[in-house]
Amino acid sequence: MGTNGDSARGFEFKKFATPRIIAGVAIAFIVLWALIVTFSSPEPTAPQTDSSPHDASLPATTESPSHTATAETAPKSQALTDGVSSHEAAPSDHAAAATEERATSHDTAHAPAATEAHETGTTPSTHTATPKTTTSHALPATAMMSPTIKPPPRGVAFVEAAIAPLDYELNDRWWGWRPNDIINVTDNVNNFQLGVLEVTRRTAVALAERISRTGTTDAYDENLEQAMNWFMVKATSYWFPSAESKYEDGLDEFRVYLEKLKAGKASFYTRTDNLIPLLSTFEDLLGSCDENLVKQVNDDGSPVSFFVIDDYFYYTQGVAKSMATVLEAVHHDFLLTLESRNSTDLLHHAILACQRASEIDPWIILDRDLSSILANHRANMAAPISHARFYLGQLIKALST
Repeated sequence: MGTNGDSARGFEFKKFATPRIIAGVAIAFIVLWALIVTFSSPEPTAPQTDSSPHDASLPATTESPSHTATAETAPKSQALTDGVSSHEAAPSDHAAAATEERATSHDTAHAPAATEAHETGTTPSTHTATPKTTTSHALPATAMMSPTIKPPPRGVAFVEAAIAPLDYELNDRWWGWRPNDIINVTDNVNNFQLGVLEVTRRTAVALAERISRTGTTDAYDENLEQAMNWFMVKATSYWFPSAESKYEDGLDEFRVYLEKLKAGKASFYTRTDNLIPLLSTFEDLLGSCDENLVKQVNDDGSPVSFFVIDDYFYYTQGVAKSMATVLEAVHHDFLLTLESRNSTDLLHHAILACQRASEIDPWIILDRDLSSILANHRANMAAPISHARFYLGQLIKALST
C-alpha cells in the first residue's frame, strides 16, 4: 500500500512538473532566440539613390544642421549593436556612419522608424521601402515632347493677301461692287474700288506668269490662268457678264490654288527673278498715280477739273491700301530672298509709305494752291506715293544685283 501511495504521488508530481518544465524550456529558448536575433541582425539602411547630384558632391566627413538628429541617434544604435563607444569606432566605421547619415538625410521618413527599431530591439523582419518623393524640377519641353506645328507653305500668305482687298469690296462693303451700278451716286468709293481692282489684276498676272512657274517654258497653273482672265472683265460691265460675278469667280480660282498650295500640289517660287516683275508693275502703277496727283493740265491742255481731282485721289488711295496688303505678304513669303540682298528695309519703307497714303481721310477733297492756307489734298497724297515708288525702285535695283 505504501508503494502504491508513493507511485501515485510520483505520478502526480510528474503530471504537475512536466508541463511547467517544457514551458520553461520553451520560454528560455524563445528568449535566447530573440536575444540572438536582436544583437546579430544587421542595421537596415535607407535606400540610396545614385542619381542625386547632391550625394556625389558631398564629402564623406561633411555634416550639415539637417543631419544633427541622425548623427546623435547613430552612435546609440551602434553602441547597442556592437557594444562599443561611437568615439572608439575605426575609420571604416566612421565612413559607414557618414554614408548612413547621407542616406537618412535624403529619406527622413525612414530615419525615425529605423532608430526606434534599434532602440526597442524589434526585429525588422519585413521592411517595405516607401517610394521617395523627389523635388526635382519638371523637364523642359523638347522637340520630342512638344507638339509638332508645321508652318504653312510659302505662298499661302501671298495668295490670301491677293484675295482679301477685292473680296472685301465685293462681299463686305455696303452696297457691294459699285462701278457698274446704273445710278452712280458714290463716285469716291467707285474709284477706290477701281484702284483695288488694278492692284489685284497686276498681282494675278505676276502670280500666274512668274511666281508660280519655274521659267518661261513651264506650263501655266490652270486656276491662276482662269483667275487672270476673270479679273480682266471690264469693271463697269453690268450684264453678260456681270463684273462682280466674274471677279468672284476669279477669287474662287485663287482659293483653289491656295488649297493646292497647302496640299503641296502647286508651286510658288521665291526667286528674285520671280519677284522683280511684280515690283516693277507696282512701280509703274504708282508712277501713273503720282502723275495724276501732281499734274495741273490734261493732255489736251485743259486744266484738271475740280470734279476729277477726287477721282484721282480715291483711285490712288485704293491702290495704296491694297498694295500695302500685298507687299506685307511679300515681306512674309520672300523674306529669305530679301535678306539675301539686304533689302528688307527698302520694302519696309515702301509699305509704310503706302499705309500713310491709305490713312489720309479728308471730309472734302481740295486742290488749292500749294502756298495757300487751304489744303491741296492731291499734293498730300502724292508725297507718300512718291516715296513708295522711290523705295520700290531702289528695291528692284537691290534685287537685280
